[in-house]
Amino acid sequence: MVFDHGGNEIARHQLEHEQILPRAGWVEHNPTEIWERTRSVIVSTLNKANLVASDLAAVGVTNQRETTVVWNRRTGRPYCNAIVWQDTRTDKIAAELERAGHGEIIRRKAGLPPATYFSGGKLRWILDNVPGIAADADRGEAVFGTTDTWLLWNLTGGIDGGVHVTDPTNASRTMLMDLETCDWDDELLSLFGIPRAMLPTIAPSSNPELFGKTRTDGPFGGEVPLAGVLGDQQAATVGQVCFRPGEAKNTYGTGNFLLLNTGTELVRSQHGLLTTVAYQFGDEKPVYALEGSIAVTGSAVQWLRDQLGIISGAAQSESLARQAEDNGGVYFVPAFSGLFAPYWRSDARGVIVGLSRYSTNAHLARATLESICYQTRDVVEAMEADSGVRLDTLRVDGGVTANELCMQLQADFLDVPVSRPVVAETTALGAAYAAGLAVGFWSDTDELVQNWHEDKRWTPTWTAEQRERGYARWKKAVSHTLDWIDIDDDQPISKTQ
Repeated sequence: MVFDHGGNEIARHQLEHEQILPRAGWVEHNPTEIWERTRSVIVSTLNKANLVASDLAAVGVTNQRETTVVWNRRTGRPYCNAIVWQDTRTDKIAAELERAGHGEIIRRKAGLPPATYFSGGKLRWILDNVPGIAADADRGEAVFGTTDTWLLWNLTGGIDGGVHVTDPTNASRTMLMDLETCDWDDELLSLFGIPRAMLPTIAPSSNPELFGKTRTDGPFGGEVPLAGVLGDQQAATVGQVCFRPGEAKNTYGTGNFLLLNTGTELVRSQHGLLTTVAYQFGDEKPVYALEGSIAVTGSAVQWLRDQLGIISGAAQSESLARQAEDNGGVYFVPAFSGLFAPYWRSDARGVIVGLSRYSTNAHLARATLESICYQTRDVVEAMEADSGVRLDTLRVDGGVTANELCMQLQADFLDVPVSRPVVAETTALGAAYAAGLAVGFWSDTDELVQNWHEDKRWTPTWTAEQRERGYARWKKAVSHTLDWIDIDDDQPISKTQ
């Protein structure tokens, strides 16, 4: 996406890439395909808008944060598919860390619970299971990065001088970074047995010095400062201009991610949330956030499309759900990757409860939209308990916000107005803001706040009785997801011969 000084979209191009599902609980991406698709969308967007590299002030990168890539710095080739943030194969690693008493060290230093979600366990799994990689890591040839690091390395030259770097928002999702120092921590590295030499340099999220410039022989066709890097949810926080403590946003994408700015104060959650870096601009102190991460929301709608085949596209989920006046007593908890915040239960799996002969595909579509909103309420309640701040408005962004029924349900379930900005793709906008601030395209964050404009607002219509009755049934449905998977045996009982 290309934006102008007013934060307006000038051009965009997007391509899907393959979701690789080798077995239950495993989710992979092909890093080479991601790089090829990235090259393609850059070229197509510039051509579409008749732009060249010299027209661009800076480039920002944003990415799904915990997805783990390991490649050879000499050949440039990945050793294996990237392990995606949703992947649960590292549940034994996470459980063993907890059993060994290391969980509190990780929570105190990294702000995260030991969980399958984060990169450190994925990197350990790769070192243990991909032949030859451990020896290459010891020689300094095998290097690690989240997807931002992989793309920056390629954009700045790859095997010919590529820069190996990330920012604190991505590094804070590894279980390997100390939140207070914003640097890799030796004690955490030793818990996972990961060589420091594999890891990228950590540079501020908005900083033209260490991210380098695009190569003239790359997809931009010229040199442009790579000046901003933010993990996707932190990028959306910046794009929603949540720069003051107490301001929050919720992004509706593959999963849902609610972030509350806590300023330069590091707030440790007592209610199942994550402490994370929201952003670090230049030489300023890092700004922190509380985050509620939900694994499966928009991807539940994709499941209706791809696995069940009851809709042909995401937009159809709304029209189908509107065919039912209510959920018909059906509740769907899409715990495909276990439950993230505030439960953190990797043993959970998805359930659909309350089915009767009356139930239709419309009820299931509505229950799917409701699951997005109920999971958000779980996180909002935890956030209010941790922060003592009650939301007066929920700022929302991401693809699911185009579903107006879902946004109305969200307002009803929370009893809080829901506000969508004119630019719903705030993740890309936030990356642009980080890059533009670094090179002076925007002078300060006050200038960015002036760019924010509301597109639509949904206000609550439900009674308190409706709201609490529905939420009580949701909590009951959640209870049926727990203790489903034995960590030592995630295999189906029956298999077709």
